[in-house]
Amino acid sequence: MPVPLILTEKAQEDLDDAFQWYEDQEPGLGKEFIRCIDAKIAELNRHPLHHQVVQSDRVRRALINRFPFSIYFVNEEELVTIFAILHQRRSPQFWKLRI
Repeated sequence: MPVPLILTEKAQEDLDDAFQWYEDQEPGLGKEFIRCIDAKIAELNRHPLHHQVVQSDRVRRALINRFPFSIYFVNEEELVTIFAILHQRRSPQFWKLRI
């Protein structure tokens, strides 16, 4: 059953920056990126425990289809918090600073 989901301000900035970058590369590609992100967010909201644990049995990562990005989130009993949406080549230290 889906639970409430929040996107932190930093995660929203990540999303906006990536959208703009893809849109600058090819008009319409940014919109496709957002569609892939939305689909993955819907999936992780329905089944948050199906995604890989990347730190301390608390932080999980969902890989985006078609684009080399990951969504980093924390699943609590009644809330999913997305705190980063980052390119997979980004250093793990970058998202760890946000926890």
